[in-house]
Formats: sequence, C-alpha cells, structure tokens
Amino acid sequence: MGALLASSGAVFGVIGGIVYVAVIVFEIAALWMVFVKGGRPGWAAIIPIYNIYVMIKVAGRPGWWWILFIVPLVNIVIAIIVYLDLAKSFNRSTGFGVGLFFLSFIFIPILGFGPATYVGPGGRPAVA
Repeated sequence: MGALLASSGAVFGVIGGIVYVAVIVFEIAALWMVFVKGGRPGWAAIIPIYNIYVMIKVAGRPGWWWILFIVPLVNIVIAIIVYLDLAKSFNRSTGFGVGLFFLSFIFIPILGFGPATYVGPGGRPAVA
C-alpha cells in the first residue's frame, strides 16, 4: 500500500510540474505579446531584469527606474506606479492598473492576448 501511495504521489508531482511549466510558458507568452504591442522586442520577456526595464519603458517611465525595483519598500510604490501607467498605455482604467498590481498573472494575459491596443507611453499618443 505504501508503494502505491508513493507512486501516486510521484505521478501527482509530475503532473503538477507539467502544469507549472505550462502556466509559466503562458505567462511569458502573454508578457511577450504586451511588449510586442508596446513596440518593444518580445524576446525581452524571457530576460530577467531586462524585462522589468522594457515594461518600465512601455509604461512611459525613464529606464533608470529599474534600479528602484531593487530598493525594498520603494519597489512596491514604483511597481504600483508602473502598473498604473502600463494600464494607461493600453487605454485601460486605474482599476485595471490595480488589477495588474495585485493579480498580474491574470491581467497581463488580458493585455497581451485581448483586444487592448497600445496608445502610447503612459497613455499619451506617440508624437511622430
């Protein structure tokens, strides 16, 4: 009986691992699409730290803000500002920006795969 439980635990572990990898790939694909819609390279979604820089640029903030993500407590405030600006960049509401902050694993795919269009950094149309 113990061997049966051990093998079923291993099966659930493998299934859990597969689901975990699938969710991670889905989230990377969603962020990739957000970057592409924002006129940035999609591959930036898979590069740690650089993906934060690109998200900051899509949101219309200066690139040096990525340094502020390293500072404890300051990073929370900066993340809120960046997510609010990211929502504005896709012509979404402040409530959507709050959703990006608290539930980004749900709201990033909505931006990436949904009908949202990029209107410009921080919601300001790009000047040609």
